[in-house]
Amino acid sequence: MRHTSAKSLQLVIHNDDKTPWPFVVDLIRSVFGRSDVEAEALTATVSQQGKAACGSYPSAVAKAMLDTAKERIKAAGHPLRVTATSTGIGKAAASSHPPQASRDKKFKYAYEAIGWHFGGLAHDEIVATSRQFPGHMRADVQVALDKLFSASPVRFFGLYEQHRYETLTYAALTKDGQYAVTISAAQYQDVDIGESEPIKCLSNGLWLNRDGGLQYAVVLSFHREFGREAGTCVEIAVPAGEAGLTLVNRCFSELEAAINAARSYRGKVLSLETEGDYSGQSKGVMVHRLPQVSRDEIILPEPTLKLLDRNVIRFIESREALRRLEQSTRKGILLYGPPGTGKTHTIRYLAANLPGHTTLIITAGQMGLLSQYMTLARLLQPATVVIEDVDLIARARETMGGPCEESLLNTLLNEMDGLKDNADILFVLTTNRPEQLEGALTGRPGRIDQAIEVPLPDDDCRRKLVRLYGGGLKLPDTMVAEAVARTKGVSAAFIKELMRRTAQTSIMRGDGEAVTSKDLAEALDDMLFTGGRLNIKLLGGAVDGTVT
Repeated sequence: MRHTSAKSLQLVIHNDDKTPWPFVVDLIRSVFGRSDVEAEALTATVSQQGKAACGSYPSAVAKAMLDTAKERIKAAGHPLRVTATSTGIGKAAASSHPPQASRDKKFKYAYEAIGWHFGGLAHDEIVATSRQFPGHMRADVQVALDKLFSASPVRFFGLYEQHRYETLTYAALTKDGQYAVTISAAQYQDVDIGESEPIKCLSNGLWLNRDGGLQYAVVLSFHREFGREAGTCVEIAVPAGEAGLTLVNRCFSELEAAINAARSYRGKVLSLETEGDYSGQSKGVMVHRLPQVSRDEIILPEPTLKLLDRNVIRFIESREALRRLEQSTRKGILLYGPPGTGKTHTIRYLAANLPGHTTLIITAGQMGLLSQYMTLARLLQPATVVIEDVDLIARARETMGGPCEESLLNTLLNEMDGLKDNADILFVLTTNRPEQLEGALTGRPGRIDQAIEVPLPDDDCRRKLVRLYGGGLKLPDTMVAEAVARTKGVSAAFIKELMRRTAQTSIMRGDGEAVTSKDLAEALDDMLFTGGRLNIKLLGGAVDGTVT
């Protein structure tokens, strides 16, 4: 590392309130090899804080510089004093900022603040290291930054980004001239995490901090790459040397630990999004506020419910025991059945009854984001990954329309195969057309371990559905029996719509509470006969003539 040996000397200029400013600037520039900007910053430090370190150099070099500086000062007749000390870079930096001066000093540009903070160290005496985090982890990154760097910084600044398509780096902040980055008000964006209040996330920022005797800087910015999700970049700049390297490693370790501990989205139902909503809050990760679904609200045949409980609820409860027996804790479930039978409703039930589980819902149109979803699932496990209408991207290869579809299928298979056996990740796939699925997905245990049919409701299920979706309607037993008898072969979605239309008919006729056979008949006529066979199919009714 440069200038860090025991034989190095640090040269320090002391203020005397008599030597002209231009002379000090010229001395620093010509003797110590500083740029115009660095010389001005160092002279300002000398004037305001009484002294400033010009740099650390090997003993022989430092002595030669010291002799040259003293000769020029003597020739000019000024009382300026320059001394040499064996104190390291970190200790000198630690003594350079009296607390009150730190708060009162005003800056227009980022390079001015950085030069002041590091006591005039040359650019090649600073080392910057960066880490990039996925954009959908922005809320957790902000929580971690607040915890680690925002408690008591020497200074914090917001930054003006003139070119929004570029990643703002520490190197860019040190530029002067027309490309100098201007200090501005801190810019925050509300990020929805599914709580009563959003998290206020910084768009960018510059922290000037001190750790013991070591000055360091932290830069937050967006990392932009064409065609990819914007990420969050965190960069830490420190004086070159072992002490700085140790600090950087520790900061990033603590940052990663804080991000893992924050997990703003744990236990919630999520989808990845790229746009905001009408409230103006950024999503990145969209939190679905789904209603709680109890077991009594899952109207399925008893054998289907037992399969769900055994292969999902009880399986997850047994994971620790399975792990002790060195058995795999990952699992894949396929829910299949006609449209409108309750597959999505069943997923809501599972999400509501898996405490601590994060549920990620992926539509077929988002399969290009599968790798990002899986990164989030691994971070937030135990997690359930739901892929709806999986047949749209996992059809048998011989029926695919081109290489793009096959690429999506291969991505899915690779992600499912790439999970470790001890991963606490459950796949739940849904389809209306199980016969069209690729055999590589359904014919290999470890990808799909259990197929569960979600069938059309039988008489008993339709009776429960009529009561459930009847809501506040006064439905006598005879009316319920009539509705059950006249809806053979329809889906749960059909019955839900039937009860809504029956209520509407009752409202148009009378008080909207007492329901008659005429109300039910009129609603069925609209749904099954007047609208034609296409309407029946759209509403989830039978198309084989079994509905009466």
